[in-house]
Amino acid sequence: MDSGESIGAARNSVNLREGARRSADRAANLVSEEGNYESVANYRAARGVWEAVTGNGAEGKRSAGAALELSKGRDVEYAAGLALAFSGDTSRSEALAGDLEKRFPGDTFVKFTYAPVLRAFATPGQRKPADSLERLEIARQYELAANGLNFNNFSLGGLHSAYVRREAFFAEHRCPEAASEFQKILDHRGIVGADPIGALAHLQLGRVFASSGDKAKAKNACEAFLTPWKDADSDIPILKTAKAEYSRL
Repeated sequence: MDSGESIGAARNSVNLREGARRSADRAANLVSEEGNYESVANYRAARGVWEAVTGNGAEGKRSAGAALELSKGRDVEYAAGLALAFSGDTSRSEALAGDLEKRFPGDTFVKFTYAPVLRAFATPGQRKPADSLERLEIARQYELAANGLNFNNFSLGGLHSAYVRREAFFAEHRCPEAASEFQKILDHRGIVGADPIGALAHLQLGRVFASSGDKAKAKNACEAFLTPWKDADSDIPILKTAKAEYSRL
């Protein structure tokens, strides 16, 4: 590919991404015109999660902030907290956990899922992995049930507790337990829905297998992640990282 073709491909990539963002904005604007600001906030927060998960932390934080300006609803705060946590802003996500606990002390979702997950996300930088695992135990009895995001959001779902628990297991080099948490996500698509952790589970499972020395399973898991993304923009950070990891296998 010559320089002109490279520039053209890059422009097409940017156009595809910006086109998707414009479509999401149009959907939110249509709902806004109907006066349903809670739904608009849900759209913004969900976009924040997707941006953060794919490696665009700055946009993830921006979208989370935009959502919170529109609503301080329970599910909006949780989704915005996820976006902030995936973007690396764990102090703000923990603050949202505290606000949820204060305003919804008797809420099942908040007590058993939302607050524990947001607080556990901060573990790698602030606590020991064992603390995260202990905090997430409370979520086990409810994590295979639908939560508020399953009902109020088109792009997010459940089982974030399993995703974060894997991070703690992996940090403690407990690869079999980490793999089981990601397999749980893959085995319960109905709960995960369109949430991006459903795709990430394949990549993360591949990393667990690679760490444990099973390159064959690692390659299969990475391929399961990469195949649906074959037509995606080539400069998406998470995709570039996944391709680099796959090439090393």
